[in-house]
Amino acid sequence: MEAGESTLDPQARALLERAAAAQLPPLHALSAPEARLAYRTSRIALAPAPPVVAEVRDISIPGPAGAIRARTYRPVASDKTLPGVVFFHGGGWTYGDLDTHDVVCRGIADQGRCTVVSVDYRLAPEYKFPAAIEDCVAATRWVAANAASLGIDARRLAVAGDSAGGNLAAVTALTLRDDPAREASVPPLAMQVLIYPTTDMDAGTGSLSRFAEGYLLTREDMLWVRANYLHDEREFADWRASPLRARDFSRLPPACIITSGFDPLRDEGRAYAERLTQAGVAVTYECFEGQIHGFIVMGGVIAAANHAVYRIGQALRQRFGELAAGA
Repeated sequence: MEAGESTLDPQARALLERAAAAQLPPLHALSAPEARLAYRTSRIALAPAPPVVAEVRDISIPGPAGAIRARTYRPVASDKTLPGVVFFHGGGWTYGDLDTHDVVCRGIADQGRCTVVSVDYRLAPEYKFPAAIEDCVAATRWVAANAASLGIDARRLAVAGDSAGGNLAAVTALTLRDDPAREASVPPLAMQVLIYPTTDMDAGTGSLSRFAEGYLLTREDMLWVRANYLHDEREFADWRASPLRARDFSRLPPACIITSGFDPLRDEGRAYAERLTQAGVAVTYECFEGQIHGFIVMGGVIAAANHAVYRIGQALRQRFGELAAGA
């Protein structure tokens, strides 16, 4: 352990030991379909009991390449019209789906007292950059434009996502800030929730070096999903791939950013929080010091995951409350 480094959470450590003992092939050694099955199987097995919500409904959203599958969640004992969150799942733009993040979306709906719309965007390598972004932006525009029919207050609409989904949420917020396609009647986003997001495709950070192996997400996994998603290294500099490289961070919605202490992506998530703060954007930043990448979908074995969902819900309720009061 290096000087000043936190202690790995005992539950996270036990999970890592179990994973090492299982001697399963790393995701980067699998084909994309095999990786999707392995990720789906493991994440659903690690999830806690699903929080009770009033309604779960699968819907279809028109997208640039055809219909986009999505799923809506409404909390129990809710008002007719609620704030909304458009959620983008993690999985390196390669794996993950509506089911792998079902419990997290239920939890955000419950704790945030809001309707969550989870988006099943196109995955790589079949659909490379910027297909996922196009789907996420289109889905968010559609939810905003159809908020009334969804029982959502368009003035209180946020985006959220974890890992690659955090990247997509950040890019969606940047895109919609200056979106010429946004109707004048549709207000700006209320908030962005970024959970250990990827913000720079070519990050040479200390956390990437320190936690390159042994903490579930590895450097090799990151290189593999990046190669799946991008056409070549020239796209590293594109802010739609690396939002940390955007030129202007002003006028973005307030942010709630969560990172993990033992995560290769920790430093670039923190750097994004700092860049937003420097631009005058209100940021709530919290590092779960003892945690590993991906922990928020592991609430069945890591208790801190459930607390992280609570903290996200708390941040959303506060922001939505400010807007309801006219702040």
